[in-house]
Amino acid sequence: MVTDVAPHAHTDLGAGGRWTSLEAAGREWLWHRPDPARGTVRPGDAFVDAGGLEECVPTIRGVPDHGDAWSRAWRRVGTAHVVECPDFVLQRRIRRTATALRAGYELRADAGYRFLWAAHALLDVTPAACLNAPAGTPTRLFPEAAPLLDRSWPSTARHLTGPWPAPCGLRLDRLGPDDGTAVGAVLTSCDRVTVTDGPDTLAFALRAEAPVPVSVALWRNLRGFPTTGAYRSIGVEPMIGSVFDLAEAGPADVAEVPADGRLRWELAITATTTRTPEASP
Repeated sequence: MVTDVAPHAHTDLGAGGRWTSLEAAGREWLWHRPDPARGTVRPGDAFVDAGGLEECVPTIRGVPDHGDAWSRAWRRVGTAHVVECPDFVLQRRIRRTATALRAGYELRADAGYRFLWAAHALLDVTPAACLNAPAGTPTRLFPEAAPLLDRSWPSTARHLTGPWPAPCGLRLDRLGPDDGTAVGAVLTSCDRVTVTDGPDTLAFALRAEAPVPVSVALWRNLRGFPTTGAYRSIGVEPMIGSVFDLAEAGPADVAEVPADGRLRWELAITATTTRTPEASP
C-alpha cells in the first residue's frame, strides 16, 4: 500500500538558513558530510560542501561561490526566516500541511535585478535510486560532461542540450552505481521531479508567481569530485533560472525582479512510501 507523507524539516538559521534535516516516514533524505570549516565561513568564502540543503542565490557556480546567502547568518522575523545581502533581501516561510512541506520565498531587490536561485538539496540515496522527469525534457550539459560524451565538445559552447533522460547520449536518470564520474545538468522548463529509491519516493514541485524560468539542476557526483579525496554526493535542486553561473546567463536564463521590487515562488515537497511502519529504517 502506498502511504503519502508530509516531510518534516529542520533548519539552522545561524548557518546560512541551511536545511539540516528532511525526514519522512522515518527516513532521512538529506546527505551530510561534516566539515569543521562550515561553521566558520564568512561572506565571499569558497563553498563548504557539508550536505543538507543550502539556499543558493543569486548564483550557484561563479562569484560568490554558491551565492551570497549560504554564508550569512539568517534571522527570524515572526514566522519568516530572513537573510539580508548587499543587493537583495530573501525571506522564507516553511510550513507543513497534511500532504506537503511548503517553503514560500520572497526576494526583494531593485526592479530589474537579475538572479538565479536553487534549493541545493544533497540527497542520501542508494546507487539504485533514479531521478524521474518527463521524457524529452530539454536538458543542458556543462563542460565537465565532455569526457563522458561520444562526441567532441564545441570550443565555443557553454552548454549542450539534449532530451531527458539521456541528453547527448549520456544517461543521467540513474543515480549510481559509483563509477568515478561527476556531471552537472539542468532540466530546463521543468517544474517537478521525483526521486525513487526502493520503496520510497521524494517529490519536488516548484511554482513561481511571475513568468520566470523554472528548472531542476542535477549534480551527479559518483565519486568523481574532487580530484583528491573524491566522495559521492547527489544533488537534486529545484531552481529559478536555467544555468549554473549568473555571469554566463542569457536574458531568458534568469529571473528578473519586477517593477514592484518583489518576486515570489513556492517549493512543495512530498513523499510516499510502500514500507510498513515496522520496516522503517
